[in-house]
Parts: sequence; structure tokens; C-alpha cells
Amino acid sequence: MRLALIAHDEKKDDLIEFAREHEDWLSEAELMATGTTGKRLMEATDLEVERKASGPLGGDMQIGGEIADGDCKGLIFLRDPLTAQPHEPDVSALLRICDVHDTPLATNEASATFLLEGLFGDR
Repeated sequence: MRLALIAHDEKKDDLIEFAREHEDWLSEAELMATGTTGKRLMEATDLEVERKASGPLGGDMQIGGEIADGDCKGLIFLRDPLTAQPHEPDVSALLRICDVHDTPLATNEASATFLLEGLFGDR
């Protein structure tokens, strides 16, 4: 199962902590992430992560393409709702493509936990 992990700059530490707490589930998936997020996840955990481009440089769209192709079964995207993002149109398009293709999407830690429980079962 292929999953994508993305976090805005102010949420990267939160995603790393989340990944550490749920490493057993995440290790069962084929993971991909945008550039810096993927690098930080690999440095902080034992997870292998395919790194795409940085979000503002097209990484969000690369992951969106995988969702559109049916190759990504879920997206955890810890967004910073209090900071304007320069690539907001890309973020909106990524969220829309999840809706169009009925792909599970989590935008905070609580929904991310539910996403993993739904995909891997309650442990």
C-alpha cells in the first residue's frame, strides 16, 4: 500500500513525532513525501521514504498525479492553517484530487490516526 506524507514547515516536527509514534503501521506501507519532509522523516526514523520535489517546486503535484493514477491509497498532509502558503493553489488542487478520486485524506494528527486505523486496523 502506497501512502503520501506532507507537512508544512510549521508542522514538520509534528509529523516526525507522529511517524515515530506510528512507525509500526507506516513501516508496512510504501511511503512517499515531498522533499524536505521526506528527508527529515528518514533522518528521524527507520522508515524508507521516496522523496518527491519540494511542495512549492511541484512535489504536491507529483503526489497528486500518483493519486489520480490510483497509485496512492492515502494522504497525510499536516497543514499549517494559520500561515498563508505561497503555493496555495497547488495545495488546493491536491486536496481536490483526493476528493475527486475518493482518496482518504488527513490534515491533522487526529484524522491521521483515524486514517491509519482505517487502513491497518486498530492495534
